[in-house]
Amino acid sequence: MADDLSAQLAGRTVLVTGGAGLIGSRIAACLRRVGARPVSLCTLDAYPRRTYRDLFGVDPTDPNVIVGNIQNPALVGRTVAECDYVIHAAALADVAACTRRPMAAIHTNISGTQVLLDAVASCGRIRRLVFVSSASVYGNGDPDDWTRPDEEHRTVRKLLEAVHGRVPPQFHEHAPLRPMSAYANSKAWGERQTALALGAAGTSYAIVRYFSVYGEPQVVKEDSHSWVVAWFASRAALGLPLHLNGGGHQVRDLVHVDDVATATVRALVAPRAHDETINVGTGVPTTIRMVADLIADQYPGTRFAQSPLPTGDPLGGYASIHRMEAVLGWRPQIALREGVARYARWLSETPEAVPRWLRAASEGPTS
Repeated sequence: MADDLSAQLAGRTVLVTGGAGLIGSRIAACLRRVGARPVSLCTLDAYPRRTYRDLFGVDPTDPNVIVGNIQNPALVGRTVAECDYVIHAAALADVAACTRRPMAAIHTNISGTQVLLDAVASCGRIRRLVFVSSASVYGNGDPDDWTRPDEEHRTVRKLLEAVHGRVPPQFHEHAPLRPMSAYANSKAWGERQTALALGAAGTSYAIVRYFSVYGEPQVVKEDSHSWVVAWFASRAALGLPLHLNGGGHQVRDLVHVDDVATATVRALVAPRAHDETINVGTGVPTTIRMVADLIADQYPGTRFAQSPLPTGDPLGGYASIHRMEAVLGWRPQIALREGVARYARWLSETPEAVPRWLRAASEGPTS
């Protein structure tokens, strides 16, 4: 992987918006490994500063880390003008936060995206922009597209059919978009606007739709219901019960953050990715309850608790990865069982990744 990417990216400068976050920092690390120079533009306000420094490996004093807002046209314009490629990963990426504060989602995910697109379209030197989108744009999919169980995924699909009277849909890139939350709606807009703005300017772009990203060094955020592996592992490590929202029957396609970073960097230079939309997932459907069981394997004695399904949380589905394999010439390398075990080991070795407010909860009632 590194050799072919190095041939195309060595010595190139790549702007990574949101480059200090979990995914952005892994993308930046991947770019450095292949000889590129990542420039991270980020606000550094989604986590405590020590999280960026100690867990994500981001040094705010690094000249290649620009602390600023994607909504600042002058700053974005100056930064874009120095770059060869752009990966747009900056977003208010928490479904619950976007639901509580839709105007914040509009400011960051829509206004900020437009500022960046304007800068890229007018710059004339950007070889390609990769827009980071989300599988949330599919919602619960189109019932007309639901398929019958196949042998590989028969067990989980039979479970979903028994519980919900349906089998989980496999999401294909050509499917209609049915966003169910403010976050998903902002990402659907960003996809269309990227195609409109850069298509008109003649600038190459690719859209990557991430499915459920997990893996070290992911840490949980208060009042969020995203990042299920990190949530479950952190709670289990403290002896807290795992909350199965809606019974845990939602289907997700969990893809490790290292695989997500690799796919994104490949989309930056793959010739066939020009003006394409690509799912980034594993192609394996997994229920939230199955994730809880994998976590319980790592933490014997783990208890489960039932809780309501949050607003905007889809029943979900899983990725079709045929286009990803064909366009990027690659498929994810880290299986979920291995990835969960890796995360549990990392959490054991990095206890400071469990936030203080969650530790405080373990000292109070747990039922």
